[in-house]
Amino acid sequence: MPGMTQTNHPDRNGISGGNFPRRYMTVTIEAGQVQPAGAVLGKVTASSEYKLSASAAGDGSESPSVVLFDDVDASGGAVEAEVQISGDLRGEKLTIGTGHTIDSVREALRPLSLFVD
Repeated sequence: MPGMTQTNHPDRNGISGGNFPRRYMTVTIEAGQVQPAGAVLGKVTASSEYKLSASAAGDGSESPSVVLFDDVDASGGAVEAEVQISGDLRGEKLTIGTGHTIDSVREALRPLSLFVD
């Protein structure tokens, strides 16, 4: 998995807000998912793959940790995708999993330097 990058990604999906530095990294998205840009993902402990964070998952992904930068279709198998790991985010543009709220996601992501308005 490549390391962290800071690039001048155009904000095609209107997810970013504010001026806090944006950083990205490439992760593996778990097979079977189709997620939009702005999906709040968690990391599955056993596989180190990412999927939509649901509060009752119990596999590690219940803890929101990154936000998907572009739409992803992993319906045919796991794929690599870029995720945002720091920056300001527009809460209304995020897709959150079952059991999460904007407030719970905001609180979980803040220590990771992802700030949800």
